[in-house]
Amino acid sequence: MDHLNRMKDSEQTYDAIVIGSGISGGWAAKELCEKGLKTLVLERGRDVQHIKDYPTAHMDTWDFKYRKRMTREFYEKNPLITKASGFDDSTDHFFIRDDDHPYVQEKPFDWIRGYQVGGKSLIWGRACQRWSDEEFKAPHKFGYGIEWPIGYDDVAPWYSHVEKFVGICGNRDGLESMPDGEFLPPFDFNCVEEHMRDTIDEHYPDRHLVHGRWAHLSEPTEIHKQQNRSKCQARVLCMRGCPFGAYFSSNSSTLPWAANTGNLTIRPFSVVHSILYDEKTGKASGVKVIDTNTHEEIIYNARIIFLNASALNSTLVLLNSKSDRFPNGLGNDSGVLGKYICFHNYRGHLNGKMPGYRDVYMYGKNPVESIIANYRNFKEQEMDYFGGFTTFCGAYRPRADERENSDEQIGADFKKAISEPDDWHIYMYIQGETIPKASNRVYLSPDKKDKWGIPLLVTDVAYDENDEKMLADFLEQSRVMMEKFGCTDITAVDNGQAPGLDIHEMGGARMGKSPEDSILNEWNQLHNCKNVFVTDGACMASTGNQSPSILYMALTARAAAYAVDQFKKGIL
Repeated sequence: MDHLNRMKDSEQTYDAIVIGSGISGGWAAKELCEKGLKTLVLERGRDVQHIKDYPTAHMDTWDFKYRKRMTREFYEKNPLITKASGFDDSTDHFFIRDDDHPYVQEKPFDWIRGYQVGGKSLIWGRACQRWSDEEFKAPHKFGYGIEWPIGYDDVAPWYSHVEKFVGICGNRDGLESMPDGEFLPPFDFNCVEEHMRDTIDEHYPDRHLVHGRWAHLSEPTEIHKQQNRSKCQARVLCMRGCPFGAYFSSNSSTLPWAANTGNLTIRPFSVVHSILYDEKTGKASGVKVIDTNTHEEIIYNARIIFLNASALNSTLVLLNSKSDRFPNGLGNDSGVLGKYICFHNYRGHLNGKMPGYRDVYMYGKNPVESIIANYRNFKEQEMDYFGGFTTFCGAYRPRADERENSDEQIGADFKKAISEPDDWHIYMYIQGETIPKASNRVYLSPDKKDKWGIPLLVTDVAYDENDEKMLADFLEQSRVMMEKFGCTDITAVDNGQAPGLDIHEMGGARMGKSPEDSILNEWNQLHNCKNVFVTDGACMASTGNQSPSILYMALTARAAAYAVDQFKKGIL
């Protein structure tokens, strides 16, 4: 970014250090800089400047050598990253290659990463539902998790703070299971989605299909114009990098805002080895960094450290931050660091053909999806499994040549096919809550290290019986709903994907009321090292059923406000 202060290695002391520049790291930088703290952001990947470094943003499919497909050799070398949602030749510049940062899979786990300034904020799904109060309470109430040290009321004002700045489109639907927020106008349903909504209202008084709450500027407000962001063009090319700044990313929003304060320094190509602990003060003194290009070791000092490297990398950093006081990782007196890794269950998917409506098409492209709010185990434990699920869904009308097993590939029949839309189709897929378990864990390899001498992370994470029961219920209930819509040719699939491919990994350094069974307190501080805050997915005590990124942002803003208050009082 041209407007960022560049790193001067001779100036190695800051008020605050933020590790990671993705969704939560960008918010930490914004809030800390805005409140006057000289802040260093460390990013292990390359620099990415808004607009300038979006090379495929305006390319058409035919501009790519293989029409956005990768070569067979590339797929063979990268069997992991090529499974990621949205990955192709138009977006691969924002994903790391499989051998860029290896890890050890004790059980199958697909760890998707984006190492650059902006992190995965450039390639995220952008769904932004608020957690319900019940999602905070249910794990402890029904006995499948510890008690959260905070509740909805603690986070609600910070949701509002974040939503106004980010720009979330949606509708105020008055649902307790999916609370309303500060919304811009929603993207409209198409005609079949309206039919889906009306059918659900008719047959299911406890189920509701609503407009997606998505991080897109449907109608920018003054605060978005001040960020130099503009209206969403509904191109649905989001993961290439949005030159309009219409979807939220660190690069288009929080980092430039932080830079404009004059308090921000970003250092890319900086792998964080560990957080350094001062035995005399009982606090962290700084961060040890390895330059990715020169392998030089550098130490940066600060009074406050925010760890936002993404859930598993943040856990890795804490595990590798060893000292005489903390031989098993920073703040890890309880022994739970690296445990209770969670994710979202995305294994269920349905598709069906919707007869009729052939005289109606949709105009433009819709960058958001419709949502059926959670209707399972809400306030009452009604099923033989724990937790609930969100259902993402929608209706679309493909061209005739896009049908599965289409014969039209060339000639006059092909020209006719691409000019005529096919029947409407409806799809549904699950985002299911999973249960925090000590057996789902990550830890440092005792003998394998990466190219910078840091131990590789070992993933030991798996599905359980609860996941299977929830999945079966989702597939059954969704099939019945699709039949009520009038769908034909319904297919229901358990895709069998490994944990991690949802890219919603959570836990590892969870929040809790007691240092005996958690790492972080109600302010996202390490219980036992108060000037270190963790506000990315690692902090999560449970997963809920909503998309988590907006919660990370709210928790980050809340923790940053508290940290600055403590800083100015001289406590930190």
